[in-house]
Amino acid sequence: MRSLGYVRPNLFIPFSGKTVPLPEWLYFVFAAFVIVGTVNAVNITDGVDGLATGTSLPVMLFFVAVTFAWGQEFLELGIFASGLLGGLLGFLVYNFNPAKVFMGDTGSLFLGGAVAALAFAYDMPLILITLGIIYIIETLSDIIQVGYFKLSHGKRVFKMAPFHHHLEMGGWTGKKWSEKELFVLFTGISLLFAIISFIGVYQRYAL
Repeated sequence: MRSLGYVRPNLFIPFSGKTVPLPEWLYFVFAAFVIVGTVNAVNITDGVDGLATGTSLPVMLFFVAVTFAWGQEFLELGIFASGLLGGLLGFLVYNFNPAKVFMGDTGSLFLGGAVAALAFAYDMPLILITLGIIYIIETLSDIIQVGYFKLSHGKRVFKMAPFHHHLEMGGWTGKKWSEKELFVLFTGISLLFAIISFIGVYQRYAL
């Protein structure tokens, strides 16, 4: 029986099935970086009606699916993920464009923390590279924009950062994406990568 009370400082590599042992201090430094990064990344994604909600739905669905694949030991985590999934679905009714209720920093920061916590609780934080692809794209676009702006003394890579605002303003293709179109695009990408992520980990503790 695998205990969920303590996660050893070993790093599971999705898609390969391998585990890399790490010194405890390095694991905690890595964990702090991932948690802070994920919390802020989800917060950055919350810039268009329903966007953080929509992109996080497949993420929670992924954790629920993993629970079914891995079995009874992960039931409590699966219940928590299911609760978040249901809460996001209910919230989306009011958060979808045109939004009647906004998530705000309190909601998005909590959501980012929950995503990071689940990744560590399931002992696979590296899955966030694929599972959280939208969060990563949004955050990287912000970092690239600010960094390039400072280095080039005022020039920009994107019309506006983060990336969803770049698309809103017709960046690259000239098409100005509406908030509803952005919701569909980003949620669809998130769902695709949630499926890919599931393929990469489901056999780890498969029944």
